[in-house]
Amino acid sequence: MADPGASDAQLTLPRVPTDHPADTGARDRGLFTIPNLISLVRLACVPLFCWLLFDADERGWAFGLLGALGASDWIDGWIARHFDQTSVVGKVLDPTADRILLLTVAAALMVDGAVPTWFGVAVLVREAIISVAVLALAAAGARRIDVQWVGKTATLSLMFAFPAFLLADQLSGAGHDATLAVAWTFAAIGLTLSYYAAAMYVPLARRALREGRGGQEALT
Repeated sequence: MADPGASDAQLTLPRVPTDHPADTGARDRGLFTIPNLISLVRLACVPLFCWLLFDADERGWAFGLLGALGASDWIDGWIARHFDQTSVVGKVLDPTADRILLLTVAAALMVDGAVPTWFGVAVLVREAIISVAVLALAAAGARRIDVQWVGKTATLSLMFAFPAFLLADQLSGAGHDATLAVAWTFAAIGLTLSYYAAAMYVPLARRALREGRGGQEALT
């Protein structure tokens, strides 16, 4: 027969916060928070951007949509932080949407000729490495790694750079030169920070793998 005192002691133990939805309260909010809906809209607009750029040949609309998508990445994060709408789903959905958007836009603008091939390849290689690493860590049972501010700053800088490259490609004279200078400024910042962030994630990944496997062993 179980000791009643031990049972009572268990009931009064404080809950320890973990990444599990039941502990963070994210389960109550679920998928349908404003930041998550913004991320879903961002994902849905990726094929629309490609259609505007290639099939419809509406480069002005493609530029406007790309700028709006870049701004939405900052907006959903601001809403999540200031209105307590962070969630476990959002911590996965937001970087996933960012990665798909960056991969698609870099490839599309490289094919279009709005960005140099070497720059597009550099962005694609980095994003591909991170994507494979995330999948490998998840398969190995690693704890989820939250996005670091350096990575978010890199993404935001690139999402300023890509529309600027697209706009510069449509201008001539001084307007082209000035816009291209802005594009390269953000591109240099974004590309540098993105590879720096990738290096930062190496020790974080090792720790996440140890903690994830340690948690699994504790449950067995």
